[in-house]
Amino acid sequence: MIRPSHFGPNHQTAASNQFQRATTRAPEVLSAQAMREFDGVVSALDQAGVQTFVVADAPWGGTPDAVFPNNWMSTHCDGTVVLYPMAALNRRAERRPDILDRLALGSGFHVRRVIDLSELEQSGSYLEGTGSLVLDRPRRTAFAARSGRTHEAALAEFARLTGYRVVAFSASLGAGQAVYHTNVLMSLGRHIAILCSDAISDPAERQAVRAELVASNRRLLTVSAGQVLQFAANCLEVDSPGGPLLVLSETALRSLQPEQRRVLERYTALLPVDVGTIERVGGGSVRCMLAEIYLPRPAQLDSPSV
Repeated sequence: MIRPSHFGPNHQTAASNQFQRATTRAPEVLSAQAMREFDGVVSALDQAGVQTFVVADAPWGGTPDAVFPNNWMSTHCDGTVVLYPMAALNRRAERRPDILDRLALGSGFHVRRVIDLSELEQSGSYLEGTGSLVLDRPRRTAFAARSGRTHEAALAEFARLTGYRVVAFSASLGAGQAVYHTNVLMSLGRHIAILCSDAISDPAERQAVRAELVASNRRLLTVSAGQVLQFAANCLEVDSPGGPLLVLSETALRSLQPEQRRVLERYTALLPVDVGTIERVGGGSVRCMLAEIYLPRPAQLDSPSV
């Protein structure tokens, strides 16, 4: 998790992110509020027994979206780290070798290899981490909604180098604009899957995605496009000492119908957090703030950190 001391509107991403909202608040007010929200998320996770790995924002600044580290890196249980090609120029500055060094040298995680896909930026091909990819890790399947930030060529290279099978589809929320990241309309837990199936425009692709989720033996919880706009699917299930824990925003929780909430609570406890400023200005919610650490780790760490 990256503490967002340079948080603010990112004008380089606004055109493709329909979740971002314009603001007239002063930059120092925005960054202070974002850091308060961030600290609240860290505190809530810590109190739930979920280990966190917190890093300060880059000292050079110019990284308004640094609070969303899952877009530029992912880690895997075989010791692989994948670095991803980013569409916005200022987001490329978020990729930080010092963070990998801290994971490997300072925290005892084992990094066996680094797959660096960032050179795809030179050919205009992008794939923004577990924003673009929703990973079913046990089944080694990657779900991906095509967009200006999720390109077929980059998906093919990811699949070739990692061995994941890609299930790609096109999605929009009714205005014709592609959904910028897959993880705003889909989330996978151990026993439950959240999906806005109505956003998948092609009936054959919609059926293919649903069939994959059914085959994974997960309970499918469908959310509406309106709920997606309230970040209902931009959540992440993590392990805690008390069992599975779904981290979601208070905005997302308020959008759920009582029966939807009851379904979720059959499979996981809920941990709602207040990230309203980060959602409105940054256009991403709590899932985007959490980059899971699946690297092999010391014996005393018994669950993925975030």
